This record gives sequence, structure tokens and C-alpha cells, in this order.
Amino acid sequence: MPAALIAPQDLHPALWLGHQLGRARGDGVASGFAELDAQLPGGGWPRRALTELLLPQPGIGEIRLLAPGLAAAQRDGRLVMLFDPPAQLSAWALAQLGLDVAQLLVVQTQPGSGGHDRLWAFEQALKSGHVGALLAWLPPRLRPERLRRLQLAAQAHDGAAFVMREAAAAERPSAAPLRLSLRAAGPDALALRVLKRRGPPREAPIVLALPPVLSEAAWARRRPERTERAQRVPSLPVATFIDLG
Repeated sequence: MPAALIAPQDLHPALWLGHQLGRARGDGVASGFAELDAQLPGGGWPRRALTELLLPQPGIGEIRLLAPGLAAAQRDGRLVMLFDPPAQLSAWALAQLGLDVAQLLVVQTQPGSGGHDRLWAFEQALKSGHVGALLAWLPPRLRPERLRRLQLAAQAHDGAAFVMREAAAAERPSAAPLRLSLRAAGPDALALRVLKRRGPPREAPIVLALPPVLSEAAWARRRPERTERAQRVPSLPVATFIDLG
């Protein structure tokens, strides 16, 4: 009697058939967008791995894209850390996206270090195992070996870890198991192209409707109480990294 055949994915979670999505280590972190989760191995943002987001420029909707997953980590009582955002963040706007700014720590590393401090601090946070979710804006033209170190460190992090990079990085190799290219698809929409995933390629972009963002004038017309509510939102806690070496 012939031995029963064993599917590759049953031998090891890192194996999968070419027409299937790979299985992540544990369940993925729900992105908050069902159409996106359906295209991600594990049904959400991967744990113990880097997710690389490539942007033509900051501020095209990446925070609105990630907010549901970051908020989920906070609901579990875990800290969310942001490393070197390229612009000042609005605590009020983050609160409107469901984030608890009291559980959101922004780390500003020393300028002029070529990104060394940023990478070191981000790597240590990944290794710590005490953070719920991490998000870092990486320096441009990052060497592949530096990204491999971050991916190795991410294997100790039971949560989502995101790195933001320039769009031109799509032409260079990356150790990140999940790579997505982002572009604006309207004032409140984002188009995601899957560049790399554990599974079959996907040519068509995934277009997502984002939570709407209104201008200051529009908010003033629609919400007279906006200023009073904004005053009740605490400011973002900011930590400055100091190299004591």
C-alpha cells in the first residue's frame, strides 16, 4: 500500500506550493482591510518578520493604512514605537485613527549619524520582545546586509514590524519576506502592489479606501468643537536616542 503523500506546507511552515499563499509563523496581525488580509500569508501583517513599505514620498496614507494594526497592539496592552518619522505627527489626528497616544512612543535619533543610531535602536527594540508593534523610516540606499540584520532581529518580535523605504529600493534585493509598493489612488485611497510575498505573484494592485482626512478649514466648518477636543488629547511622548558609547 503506497505511503500517504505529505503536502510541503505540512512539513514546515516555510514551505508552500507555488499557487498557494505561504503560512506565517502564527496568525497574522489583521490589517483592518479584509481585501488586503486575503492577499497576505497568514491572513494579516506577519509576525516575527519585517514588512517593507516602499513610498514615493511620505504622507501618502501609510499611517492610515497601518493604524488598525497598531491600534490592535495597543488594545492588547502593548507599546507601539515609531522611529524617526520624517515629519511632526499630530497627536489629535492619530487619536482620530483609534490610536492611544499615551501608548505610542516616538524615538528621534541623533541627526548626522548616517542612520546608524536609528538602525541600532530599531534592532534592539525588535530583539527586546517587549514591544507590540514597531515602525521605522529607514535611511535611503540602505545596504542589503543591514536589512538582513533587522530581519534576523525581527524573528524575536512577536508582532508586526514595518520599515518605510524609498520607492527606488524596489530595484534592490531585500531580506524582508513581505514587500509592498504604495502609491496614492485618490485623496482617500491607496494602491498597493505586492512586490514580494510567500506565495504566488500578483500583478494587479490592491486598492484600499482609507479613513478620510479633512483639511483644517473643513474640520472647522464641520466640527466647531474640534479645538476643544484636540486640547484634551495628550501630546506624543518623544524619546531622543543618545549614543553613550
